[in-house]
Amino acid sequence: MEASKLLSTLFLTLIFFSTFFKPSFSAERCRPKDKKILLQIKKAFKNPYTYTAWDSKSDCCDWYGVTCDEKTHQITSLFATDGDLSGPIPPQVADLPYLEDLDFHKQPNITGPIPFAISKLKNLRFLMITNTGLTGPVPDFLGQMKNLEFISLAFNSLTGTIPRSIGLLPKLGGLRLDRNKLTGPIPDTFGDFKGTDFYLYLSHNQLSGKIPASLGRKDFTYIDLSRNRLEGDVSFLFGSGKTMIQHVDLSRNLLEFDLSKVKFPKSLTFLDLNHNKIKGSIPTGLTVPELQQFNVSYNRLCGKIPMGGNLQRFDYSAYFHNRCLCGAPLPKCK
Repeated sequence: MEASKLLSTLFLTLIFFSTFFKPSFSAERCRPKDKKILLQIKKAFKNPYTYTAWDSKSDCCDWYGVTCDEKTHQITSLFATDGDLSGPIPPQVADLPYLEDLDFHKQPNITGPIPFAISKLKNLRFLMITNTGLTGPVPDFLGQMKNLEFISLAFNSLTGTIPRSIGLLPKLGGLRLDRNKLTGPIPDTFGDFKGTDFYLYLSHNQLSGKIPASLGRKDFTYIDLSRNRLEGDVSFLFGSGKTMIQHVDLSRNLLEFDLSKVKFPKSLTFLDLNHNKIKGSIPTGLTVPELQQFNVSYNRLCGKIPMGGNLQRFDYSAYFHNRCLCGAPLPKCK
């Protein structure tokens, strides 16, 4: 009986100590300095609903829009999509030195230029600020950020010329500057991009002048220069030696060259040249089964449309408004 009472007393004692004297330790991964910086960013963006969960009492590695490294718990990603962020991009973003991914998408109330402070993010690999109210130039300092692998500043209101320095980034594999208000020429350094599977979007701007011949050195996978004021010859973008190029959109420019002399690669799946000043005839090299989309309307082409491949599968609108093209799907040649 005495033994039973002793065991009961010990059990109650253990419960008491475990309840009122719990060991003091924290499982929070977020670094206090990083949390402080994030809360400053939230305040600078006028405490948006998007970041409602950001508060001093919770672990910032669990917050929406934040990604931490699993081992070091350093913040590597900061993002926000379809939200209500408002005002300029806070310079405090640059106080997250291990940031690899910065992504603000569909934030129409983000305004002002891209801050110079971002140049401090030496580990940044992906810079994506799209569908916002950004103004000002495409910063030249981006050319100093040697770890950048992808830049997208599309669907903004950026102005001025494109800096040459971007073409010298050693790891860049894709660049989107489409749907802005950019002017001036395409930099000749864009033929020096090192990425082997490169995507270049410069459409819907006000770019002018000739497309640099240096771009012929690069085997782009996807290139869209449509809806600008570009002029001259672009046949150097093609060639039977190209093996990567798939999608080419050069429509609605002022381009002028002889299409019949161009050698098209077999890898091509999309070609849009509509609304230019292109002359000559359609070469038989375009009778390839891989070609899925095609448009040469509103040019100065003549001659019979070659038979074979997919050329007869495209309707008349892919060919009309040329000088004297004929043959299916257009009327027969006389």
